[in-house]
Formats: sequence, C-alpha cells, structure tokens
Amino acid sequence: MTPSQLTAFLERLISEELTISAMIWGPPGIGKSSIVSQAAKNKGYDFIDLRLSQLAPTDLRGLPVAIHPKSKTEIGISKWYPPEFLPKAGKGILFLDEINMAPPAMQGVAQQLILDRKIGNYRVPKDWLIWAAGNRKEDRASVFEMPTPLNNRFLHLDVDVNFSCFKSHALKKDLPEEIISFLGFRPTLLHKVNFEEKAWPSPRSWEMASNLFKLNLPINTAIGDGAAEEFNSFLNVYKNLPNLAQIIKGNGEKINFPKQVSTQWATITGLTKRADKAEEVKEVFQWLFKNTTPEWIQVFASDIVANFKEKKQLTSLAKVVMGDPQMQKYLKNYQELIIK
Repeated sequence: MTPSQLTAFLERLISEELTISAMIWGPPGIGKSSIVSQAAKNKGYDFIDLRLSQLAPTDLRGLPVAIHPKSKTEIGISKWYPPEFLPKAGKGILFLDEINMAPPAMQGVAQQLILDRKIGNYRVPKDWLIWAAGNRKEDRASVFEMPTPLNNRFLHLDVDVNFSCFKSHALKKDLPEEIISFLGFRPTLLHKVNFEEKAWPSPRSWEMASNLFKLNLPINTAIGDGAAEEFNSFLNVYKNLPNLAQIIKGNGEKINFPKQVSTQWATITGLTKRADKAEEVKEVFQWLFKNTTPEWIQVFASDIVANFKEKKQLTSLAKVVMGDPQMQKYLKNYQELIIK
C-alpha cells in the first residue's frame, strides 16, 4: 500500500467501527505512526501512542496494591491498578508502536490486551480500536519474532514509500520547494537505507533536513553525505530557473520552458508553491499550454488542486476553471472535487 491508500483503508475501518486489530508493517522513517495519528484526527478519534519497546510488563499491566482486611478474621488481597495512560472512555485508537521491538515478555502482556481486550482488572472501552506497527527484519531494526497467536489476530498491512504521497505531505507542510523538486527529480533518494552510515534519507529525515535547510545549516547530518552532496549539486539548477514571478503575473510570453529535466522539476514545483491566487494559477496554465507537454501540465494540475484544497480555496479556483475549456481538460478528474 502507499501511505494514502493506507490512510483511506484505516479511515474506512474507523467509519465502519470494525474492532479488528491491524498491524502495519514498513521500513523505518516512512511515517507509520503519523499516518495512524492523522487517520484518527481526520475521523475525530482520540489517539494514544504507546512505544512498547520502551515499557516493562508492569508498566502495561499495572501494579498490585494491597487491600487490607476489614477485620482480623478476613484475609487481605491485592488488586491490580491499571496505568493512567490506558483509555478509560470515549472513542479512539490505542496504537502499540514498535511492537516487535519489544522483548517476548512484553509482547506476551500486549497479546492479552489485543486478544482479550483486557489485562488484569482493566478492560479496553468498546469504542476503542487497537492497532500496532513494526519494522521488518530486513530493516535491521533489532526486532523479535511475534508469537503465532498474536500474528494471527491481526490484519497485516504493508506500507511502502511513495513520492506522490510525500509530495502532497510536503506541500501541505510547506517544505522548501528545492527539496520537493529535487526528490521529484531523484525519487529513489526519498528512502534509501544505508547501513554503513548513521544518517540516511527517509521521509522523516528529509523533513528534518528541510528545517536545517531553512536555517542554512548543512543537511548531511539528517540524510547522510551522499544524498546531501547530490542535493547541493541540484541547487545549481536555480541559477538557470525561468523568471517564475513574471510567469505568474502573466508576463511569460518570451520565457521558454527549460530543457533539462532537473530544471523542469524545479520550475513546476516553484510555480505550484508560488501561485497563491486562482488568477495566478490561470496565468501559469496559459504559459504551460504554450510551452510544455501535457505530462508536465498534469503534474502542475494535480499539485495545484491539492494545494488549494489544503488552503480551503477550491471555490475560487472553480470559478476560474469553469471559464476555461483548456483548464477543464486537465482538471476533468477533479471537477466534482472543485465544484464542492
């Protein structure tokens, strides 16, 4: 599954109120916990993230507390008091992250919680879902084997890296256009584990690199030397970038679309990020119609719709689109979305 497909699948589980436990598998750094958190937020559910690898069995089961006898003839007992971080009421998702990095004793305690939806004197509220996530053996993430009964209790969902999904996230989070366009040009560097280096590129580390880049700090500390060297070389394309400001203003008659693929990615990403108003989008479309191929126009179309949707400005974009047959051609797959 791509991250967006996983999000849609999880949201469907929430909508249908299926209490089936789900186990999400994927390489480190692709945002598995963020996907689950966002799905919960989108559906108005509470979200509790427990890192099982950082807990001891008693942390999850709770502690025994002595209950003193009321008379000398009675025998005292102990009662298990559950931890305060477990849900008590409402609707939500109890997310057991890094479940297969937890030692067998901890997985055994979690197994009771997942299979029986209770542990000790504690019972999971009926409107709470229990989901989990873990890394794969091939990722060298120091994981333990999951017990067969626990494995058999889960839906197993595999998620992998996808540039289109990352690009939508990056535009939403306002990551630098230089990083977005570079990864469009070199998508294999979005996630490339290097077991010989401490730092390597992943969606998570590229987001960290974005913060460093904004501060003019070296990004190799986040993504490793190899990826950082390629990115720094890519920045040279901005020396030959067309005048994007003039294109957005509608003054691009004498400006040609670049011929190098790297500069083409930088141009499309820059126009997507900088065209803030519907009329500016129209000017960009008119320039693209005259200067480039349908493939690049479609890239701009899909990204600009996502951008305006995130800013809740689809209505203004719709007014412009409805009056232009050429734009309608490239946005036909988004007509229903735009009209709403």
